[in-house]
Amino acid sequence: MKVYHRHWLHVLAVGLTCGLLLLGKPALAELGAPEKEDLKFGFIKLTDMAPLAIAYEKGFFEDEGLYVTLEAQANWKVLLDRVIDGELDGAHMLAGQPLGATIGFGTKAHVITAFSMDLNGNGITVSNDIWAQMKKHVPMKDGKPVHPIKADYLKPVVDQYKKEGKPFKMGMVFPVSTHNYELRYWLAAGGIHPGYYAPHKGDISGNLKADALLSVTPPPQMPATMEAGTIYGYCVGEPWNQQAVFKGIGVPVITDYEIWKDNPEKVFGVSKAWADKYPNTHIRVVKAMIRAGHWLDDNNNKNRPEAVKILSRPNYVGADYKVIANSMTGTFEYEKGDKRDVPDFNVFFRYYATYPYYSDAIWYLTQMRRWGQISEPKPDSWYMDIAKKVYRPDIYALAAKELIAEGKLKPSDFPDFDKEDGFRPPQTEFIDSVTYDGRKPNEYLKKFKIGLKGDQTL
Repeated sequence: MKVYHRHWLHVLAVGLTCGLLLLGKPALAELGAPEKEDLKFGFIKLTDMAPLAIAYEKGFFEDEGLYVTLEAQANWKVLLDRVIDGELDGAHMLAGQPLGATIGFGTKAHVITAFSMDLNGNGITVSNDIWAQMKKHVPMKDGKPVHPIKADYLKPVVDQYKKEGKPFKMGMVFPVSTHNYELRYWLAAGGIHPGYYAPHKGDISGNLKADALLSVTPPPQMPATMEAGTIYGYCVGEPWNQQAVFKGIGVPVITDYEIWKDNPEKVFGVSKAWADKYPNTHIRVVKAMIRAGHWLDDNNNKNRPEAVKILSRPNYVGADYKVIANSMTGTFEYEKGDKRDVPDFNVFFRYYATYPYYSDAIWYLTQMRRWGQISEPKPDSWYMDIAKKVYRPDIYALAAKELIAEGKLKPSDFPDFDKEDGFRPPQTEFIDSVTYDGRKPNEYLKKFKIGLKGDQTL
């Protein structure tokens, strides 16, 4: 039946092309048929896997002649390894994973991305006990905490733990995850040292010289791990911050939107070898996912309730509808009952969210250098070279132009590809007010009091 269906899609496409020629209209340069039609993609049970679920459920993959299976993975390492060894054709990935793999931090392999899955979407949560200690230092207005809540208010708590000889432990999801870098950024901005990595010395704990000890916990296990007292707080994507509120075990104190407004989050990653072998398939995958991102943000998020119903299914995120809806529909609950509007908590298409900017890649590389995952100093040109190796806006542009030619999306939905150089304008909306210019990574690193810079090594 599948073969019959594909055959008639091909006949229809040929017929339409011939019809256009007979009418005197030039046929578009045709994107070739997919070299591989049956695909398996991996994901972790997080809200921001939504573009994959929507591309599947809305038939966007099938529109491209692709027959996709989506499969939840146990953790980020298993997911990456399975993409590298070919068990998965591609996956929902941490933005740092293709970069980390390509430069050889952890698993060494050339992994690329031509699609950014979303902006924002993470939060930092602390246990009820830690929040009670923090709250004494947090400014209040009309009986509610003034946001954003800085790590400055956590510092006296951490200092007290150190004074008593007790380690202050927090969780994040993976050494090259946005969550790791956001948690470190927030802590360091408040004067709390999150520790260094020293891979050249065989130390990949990330705890050298640390005031707060960060360790890896898979996202769905975060609330239970904190409830057990193994960690006192964590940085994770949704719905696992809202789950802590729902269960009454913790308080999300800040979202990543408040740490770095409209920060890039996940990407869709494939091995370079896979992309080279199946170029038409890759472009078609990106086309389907661009459409999914657009659907998720279309008409002021009107499709989000339907998306939440889909994501709440056990085969996707599998969390309660209300928990997922809290952030996906534009609100975020901090302390129980303190629900605030955060319309851009999850962004899947607005602000060119799906475009793989070189400057986004370079920011991740600066944080790898800042915390010692990149042991030695590198010139600015190195950062640019790695960004171009891993982030592939050229592939994205081919997919976008196809969608424009087909009338599915408009040129205004995308950057101006004739002028776009892959760099966002300098970004200023960070919690510590430090400006980031992706063209000047070493100059950027020099602005931080805590962290490696210049020729410094451990």
